[in-house]
Amino acid sequence: MIERVGVVGVGQMGSGIAEVCARGGLDVIVADENADGLKRGRDRIAVSLKRAVKAGKLDEAGAEAALGRIRFTEDLQEFADRQLAVEAVVEVEEVKTAVLAKLDLILPEDAILASNTSSIPIMRLGTATGRPANVVGVHFFNPVPVLKLVEVIPSLATSQDTKARAVAFVEQLGKQPVVAQDRAGFVVNSLLIPYLLAAIRMAEGGFASAADIDNGMVLGCAHPMGPLALSDLIGLDTVKLAAEAMYEEFKEPLYTPPALLLRMVEAGRLGRKTGRGFYEYPSV
Repeated sequence: MIERVGVVGVGQMGSGIAEVCARGGLDVIVADENADGLKRGRDRIAVSLKRAVKAGKLDEAGAEAALGRIRFTEDLQEFADRQLAVEAVVEVEEVKTAVLAKLDLILPEDAILASNTSSIPIMRLGTATGRPANVVGVHFFNPVPVLKLVEVIPSLATSQDTKARAVAFVEQLGKQPVVAQDRAGFVVNSLLIPYLLAAIRMAEGGFASAADIDNGMVLGCAHPMGPLALSDLIGLDTVKLAAEAMYEEFKEPLYTPPALLLRMVEAGRLGRKTGRGFYEYPSV
């Protein structure tokens, strides 16, 4: 059973992964090279825990205990005793492989090196280390404390033991694992990204307003959130990077990021995290 976890990256995903691990009783270290980023991450986790208390999903003592199980550091050397480390940095292959290569030199020999990538094949990431048998995809979904699904993605080199331990870790957190093949996009994003891109193309072409596109899917198809609001939640930069990774692998036109998406990313209109995407979020 996993007891000591490290998380690299303290954005929305890293913070969420750290929170669910701490709520699951694990000892958690969160690393980021930016001290200000670590502070923002800690504040994000504290706010999320308060939200869970307000919703009746956690009591005050439980929230305080969970936050107390998380340490924040700028020094990856503190991961030397971790049984599992998850990289949750930006969805750029070179950045992720650099992190995994550093973790490879620090973690114990039998530790699991996990990637929270949403689209990059695990085999590419594993070859950045000297132990690809220990590398596996563990893809959480945003918001991590709420959504139950986690994709577990073994590569051709991932050992059966690593795969089994990763599945057990996900179940240990009270999440539902789905084992996916190692192909760009895995299960969920292979279906989701073309849908989001189609909605963006529809808005780009002026076929309907963002609100009408979203309302059509919410009210007509019983989706909990429309595709453009969901893109804002995911982050338009992340949608773009996932689409590009999938296009690189399959060369299918439906994976090509629309010009509107490219321009919005260039303008810094990334969705909820920047306060403006297809919608505006004044509280950010």
